[in-house]
Amino acid sequence: MNAADTSQGIYQLVNLFSGGALLQVSIFALGIMPYITASIIVQLLRVVIPRFQELHLEGAQGQGQLTQYTRYLTIALGLLNATTLVTLARSGQLFAGCGAAGTPGALIPNDNLVTILLLIITLTAGSGLIMWMGELVTEKGVGNGMSLLIFVAIAAQFPTSLGAILKTQGWGTFLIVMVVGLLVVALVVFVEQSQRRIPVQYAKRMVGRRTMGGTSTYIPIKVNMAGVIPVIFASSMLYLPALIAQFATPANGADVPLWIEWINNYLTRGDHPIYMLLYFLLTIGFTYFYVAITFNPEEVSDNMKKYGGFIPGIRAGRPTQDYLQYVISRITLPGSMYLGIVALIPLIALVMVGANQNFPFGGTSILIVVGVGLETVKQIDAQLQQRHYEGLLR
Repeated sequence: MNAADTSQGIYQLVNLFSGGALLQVSIFALGIMPYITASIIVQLLRVVIPRFQELHLEGAQGQGQLTQYTRYLTIALGLLNATTLVTLARSGQLFAGCGAAGTPGALIPNDNLVTILLLIITLTAGSGLIMWMGELVTEKGVGNGMSLLIFVAIAAQFPTSLGAILKTQGWGTFLIVMVVGLLVVALVVFVEQSQRRIPVQYAKRMVGRRTMGGTSTYIPIKVNMAGVIPVIFASSMLYLPALIAQFATPANGADVPLWIEWINNYLTRGDHPIYMLLYFLLTIGFTYFYVAITFNPEEVSDNMKKYGGFIPGIRAGRPTQDYLQYVISRITLPGSMYLGIVALIPLIALVMVGANQNFPFGGTSILIVVGVGLETVKQIDAQLQQRHYEGLLR
């Protein structure tokens, strides 16, 4: 069974983050998705629940408490995802060509309560083990452990994907994919490194007998502040109508409602223009939404005012906040369009060369690989400079 036998949407996304484990229904089939979802939910709850925002501002102790909440939520989401996965496997709807539990060709040979509970607990335990390994890498290694695990899982699939394209499409398509891949990587590196530097000047002040301040620095505002999160949100939202239509389809062969036919015709095919347009617009919308949540101009303005900082030509307080909001709203537009274009590359590859199932240079995968790679290099370089060694980058 391979990726070509599955439907487009959340299967492809979850299989990406599980390093291909979903399509093998292994112990780590859930991958790291429950932890990523829990982290995003806890981050979003800071806007809704004041207690979470207070914990975020408390420093290391508050961050530790938020991390503990994320762990609990990860296990809960792991149980929910495992139950959904096992339920679909029991009914034979997980993959095309699989029968229901207890029938020939079924993923689950025995349909009894003990087997079902064992499968759910095992899948949840696999997700918890990945979470522990990621936190261990974060504590003992360099950089974010979860990001590095996703990086390794995605990078390990590159040779297989390129080999499949070469075998099925031939040298012509393979060379086109390689050229497009190099151009996409260059574009992603360029945009991920791009930033708007807002100059900040700190006034001199006396603390005891010492003169503090008087320095110049800047606020780096990246073109892509949201990272890969909007693409994940857009993929998940586009899958919801297909999931609802799947469960609402009559099983007795009755007439299918028009709204289910419309969803099946336009929102389940990645090569359809309506699907691509909605994907692009949702990515732009979620980019603005996520940046508005993660970057607070009022908080930045208050911190600058507290320590005597100001933007040259801009008064402290509300004018600084308005200026930061103006810059953020303008710089997010090209960043969101860039995310939308990169997310559409695999879908365009499906239409142009028929290599969507094995196309590795696009969408979520390339954003994660390049972003994590650049961040890891920066972390290593910082560690070397702290120990008075020559920097990694010259």
